[in-house]
Parts: sequence; C-alpha cells; structure tokens
Amino acid sequence: MPERARVALLATGGTIAGGQAEGLAYAAGALPVEALLAAVPALGALAALQSEQVASVGSQNMTLAVWDALATRIQALCDAKDVDAVVVTHGTDTLEETAYFLNLVLRTDVPVILTGAMRPPDAPDADGPGNLRDAVTVAVEADARGRGVLAVMNGRVYAARDIQKSAASGVDAWYAPGHGVSARVQGVNVHWSHDTRGVHTARSEFAPWRGQALPRVGILYSHADLDAATAQALLDTGMKGLVLAGVGSGNTTDAVLSVLADAARRGVAVVRASRTGSGAVVRNQEVDDDAAGFIASGTLNPQKARVLLALALSRGVSGQGLQACFDRY
Repeated sequence: MPERARVALLATGGTIAGGQAEGLAYAAGALPVEALLAAVPALGALAALQSEQVASVGSQNMTLAVWDALATRIQALCDAKDVDAVVVTHGTDTLEETAYFLNLVLRTDVPVILTGAMRPPDAPDADGPGNLRDAVTVAVEADARGRGVLAVMNGRVYAARDIQKSAASGVDAWYAPGHGVSARVQGVNVHWSHDTRGVHTARSEFAPWRGQALPRVGILYSHADLDAATAQALLDTGMKGLVLAGVGSGNTTDAVLSVLADAARRGVAVVRASRTGSGAVVRNQEVDDDAAGFIASGTLNPQKARVLLALALSRGVSGQGLQACFDRY
C-alpha cells in the first residue's frame, strides 16, 4: 500500500447507521455516511477517505438492486485505479450473503472489506465505530490484497465464504465454522492466522459483474413432519432453483424428498444444505443424490448456497456442472 492509502467507504445502511433509538427499537440506516466518519475522527490518520451513500436500508431489506449497485461501483473504482481499498458498511443480518456475492462477482485484487454493528450508534456501548476503524485498518494492510472479500467484526477478520452470523444479539455473534478467523486486529496491527486465498474475485468465473438478472432461487427449511404440500407450494411460485435447509446432513422427510426429486426431473436445480450451521453435506450420504438429481452444498450454508446457485444458473450451468461449482467455490 502507498504511504497514505486511498480508501473508498461505501455505505448501505444497517445498524451501524441506526438512529432514533427508543428502548431496543431503532431505525436501521437512518444516519448518512458522513455521521459514520464523524464518529471516528482518527480514520483520517489511517487513510485518505472518500465516501458514498449507496443505499440506506436495514439488511433484512437487502436486494439484488443494491448488490448490483455495490458490485458495479466497486468494480468501476478498482478498474479506474482510483482507490487502494474499499470498505462497505452493511447491516449484519445479511452481511455474509452480500460478502459472498461480491466475493464471486468482483474481478480485482484490491481489498474489499465489509463491516457493520450489532448495536446502534447511540447505544452506550456502540460497536460500530470500533468495527469501522478496524475495517479501515485491515483495508490498508499490504497483506490484505489478493485475499478476496473479507468481513471485519469485533476485532476479527473473516473470509467472505466462511463468515456466519451465529447469534441474534451481542457483539461476539460471528464465527467461521470449520475454518476459524483469518486474522485478528489489535490497534493498528493485523495478525493473520491463515491464508484466505482461493477461488474468488480475480479467479471467479462469475466475475466481472455485468448487472445480469438472476433467476429466482428459494430456500426450504426442513423440520419434523414437514409435508409435501409446503414444498410444492414453494416450487409452484416459479423457482428455477431450490436450496433445502435440511436437518442433519441435508436431509428431510421422505414425502418432501419425493417432491424435490420430481422437481429436479423437471429441470429445477435442487441443492441440499444443512440448517445446523456447520459441517459438510456430502454427496450421496443419507440421500441418493445421483438417483434424485440433487446437488450437495458441501460446507456452504443455505443462504450462501442460494447465492452460488443463482449465479451459476444465470451463467447457464446445469447438471454435473452445478455440482462442480459447489465443489470449487
């Protein structure tokens, strides 16, 4: 990195920009990006910052339109060599999905860091300012380059593919099942623990993003006594792909497996994932994927499996090519 790295701060809303707090209630995305910068005046000593308001939403309302705007703007900044790093502020509920999407559709080695907050700015123990400072600290690290999209929360750095929100509240709500944190931030120092380089950004077949439409892909949550009618009702909405958030290693009731196998025969891409939060869904384990025409998600959780499936289908990938995608990404 140059002595004074140029960092673009792109804000999308979320709790980190929340306002109008009353008790536990607050409006996500109420504050502009300028307020985020004003809360951490020391950022100016870390980098030369430029800021933009891309969206102002709670991440429960994150849409493909915002993903499109983010990916398009980040790619343009990187292609023009206008920045040395990009930091995105984001709500925490779907931060991991946005991070994984960007990880697959950006073509760049420039560090792209996502961060957010579990507590609004006017909470006495607000974590947003510290997370933003840590994100910029990681962004200007020379060793952050080429690692794909990263997320920084609570002093820890996670690879976009690995990070998962594991609690509804509390600042320590993040983990990376099976992989662990990629680095820890201590003051102005970043201590890397393992290499996050892999198939992402410059090496992804889905990059660069061209603003293409994505097919509808849904998630079916499995539980005891899940009936075939529920699964069929979701399929009848016109899904081109369906991810099963299955029990155990991606399983569900016999009745639903039969409905999903019939859908696969009709051309709907069906991916088996697990609702448990960790572990791998292995092909042909418990369920005969070959016979049913299913895809096994490996270690991707259901929400990230949905992102990858939609991107793969948008590029015309089908059949065994879909399983190859899940094995590779």
